[in-house]
Amino acid sequence: MFRRASASILFHRVFLCSAIRRITIDNNRNERAIKPFVIGRKNWLFANTPRGAKASAMIYSVIETAKENGLNPFAYLTYVLEQLPQLTDRLDSEAFDKLLPWSSSLPESYRVAKL
Repeated sequence: MFRRASASILFHRVFLCSAIRRITIDNNRNERAIKPFVIGRKNWLFANTPRGAKASAMIYSVIETAKENGLNPFAYLTYVLEQLPQLTDRLDSEAFDKLLPWSSSLPESYRVAKL
């Protein structure tokens, strides 16, 4: 039974990787990307309040998104926290779009040099 199950899993994995070119057999990059969330999940168990756990999860999400977009997370968060109070119209979605990690209008100095 175990042999059939493992053979089935291997077949489906190879099939998916060959049918969908974006999926690689080696998924280490994605596994490394979610590692902070796995560690965070353990820490969030001990948050004092549900709101505190939610806030912590949001910060993790913002930091990891900044990293994924090639930004220095500390510099990016500093920039965003400095810019938010200067927004005149809190409902202006275009102003918020300029602060998103994938925005091309972010200063180049916050980007991490690619090796």
